[in-house]
Amino acid sequence: MRNSAAKIQMTGFDDLFGPSAEPAGEQFQEIALAELHPFKGHPFHVMDDEKMREMAESVSQHGVLVPGIVRRRPEGGYELVSGHRRKRACELAGLPAMRDTPIQTIKYLFSFINSVFIIVTISLTPFLIKIDRQKK
Repeated sequence: MRNSAAKIQMTGFDDLFGPSAEPAGEQFQEIALAELHPFKGHPFHVMDDEKMREMAESVSQHGVLVPGIVRRRPEGGYELVSGHRRKRACELAGLPAMRDTPIQTIKYLFSFINSVFIIVTISLTPFLIKIDRQKK
């Protein structure tokens, strides 16, 4: 039996999103809409349809509940990794800025979750070995 998982190549977070200039621990921040730019080759198109008008109405009443994800651009401003529809809803609602999360915060969260997973796996290994031996 061949192990197909051996063929999977994982890419590091920095390889996917690039290095970040933000200091660790930075949380949410309000960023002016003029400073938010879509990333090159963004695969989805934001359409001004009925759903977008509903979203703009919701944003005008409640604000952006789920922040976008951004990273600094070398030429200035921020590249919007996630939240293109939310940005458009803010524009339609007449808001000057949008609540965003710097990519450094996301990196920290992924790192923390990965560390917890490793600790749990190491802690459970003796029990899993014992259960496996009892099955035989």
